[in-house]
Amino acid sequence: MWVVPEQRSVVVGVDGSPNSMAALRRAAREASERHARLDVVRVMEAGEGPARRPFQAVKEWLRLRRLVARVIPRSRHMTTRLRVLHGEPGVVLAEAAGRAELLVVGARSHSEHGNPLGGDTVPVVRERARCEVVICADQRAAAGDSL
Repeated sequence: MWVVPEQRSVVVGVDGSPNSMAALRRAAREASERHARLDVVRVMEAGEGPARRPFQAVKEWLRLRRLVARVIPRSRHMTTRLRVLHGEPGVVLAEAAGRAELLVVGARSHSEHGNPLGGDTVPVVRERARCEVVICADQRAAAGDSL
């Protein structure tokens, strides 16, 4: 009997914001160090689903590909999987990282509910994820805000 080990993976949520791009850079570094596949996930809200806009998922996938290409040069020879999923971001990201070694997310700069980590996604991810979670912020953007 042959037993094939499951491929190691690092999952990152990307929406194009500066903090999510910082998360992508960190996730790429972690995946490289761990010799793992990088799963880049774009979560679209439930109202943005394929039934409402049939080509929206394709457009988002192409946008995600451009964002990843800007951050991760081809010379790194990293196995990367791009995914566009639908639903509540925190829940979907935690499910996408169900068998991952690490989940990396970007914190929002401001939270409507006074969350010091920002946004509503981080608390849900921290509660539901089965793997280690890293929360990133783009320090360059934060420095620019204080000027």
